[in-house]
Amino acid sequence: MKVLIIEDDFYLSQALKDYLSSNGIEAEILEDEREVEYTISVSEYDVIILDLMLKYSKGEDILRNLRERDINTPILIITAKTKIEDKENCYNLGADDYLTKPFEPKELLLKVKALANRLHLPNIQKIGDVEIDLQNKIVKKNGEVVKLSKTAWNLLYYLLKRRGEVVHTESILNYVWGGKAVGDEVVRSYIKELRKILPEDTIETFKGRGYRLK
Repeated sequence: MKVLIIEDDFYLSQALKDYLSSNGIEAEILEDEREVEYTISVSEYDVIILDLMLKYSKGEDILRNLRERDINTPILIITAKTKIEDKENCYNLGADDYLTKPFEPKELLLKVKALANRLHLPNIQKIGDVEIDLQNKIVKKNGEVVKLSKTAWNLLYYLLKRRGEVVHTESILNYVWGGKAVGDEVVRSYIKELRKILPEDTIETFKGRGYRLK
């Protein structure tokens, strides 16, 4: 699971990142919330944690902007604003959950996990003669188990999660390789590995952009 934290309180954001990491959740911090305007794809994250009172922007404006960009990633609001009117406004703008400060870290963890579960796909996915067991990470073709590398599996899962969308190569690199210094040719090699297993023309290439799983 990957979480993006948009919070300008350095100590709080670091504490949240460390706590989530200690619970097996990869977390990244967006230190300058203005950069969200130029982020190619924040949909590579499973959950976004968003503060309302930031240094340069209003969290409500960021929330509105994300939804207007058709980014459907679950968003958890964390804020000191406790009025019901503030909560109502955020929910109307597209927030998925709302947590007021101060809060117990455990409660935030539970909410993050619950929101991430909304993205979960049915356990068994079928693409032609290929059956994908997400829980046990098993791929079968015509009933026979197919060996798949860990990296290829992560790529397959990400494409399944974004099925029907054109997924930018940079988003794939960030999600599967965690921003490590690897090039587009590496993505192509793993796409080739998946194409050997999946039915013909299941994965479409959009030159200069990315890939789409039909």
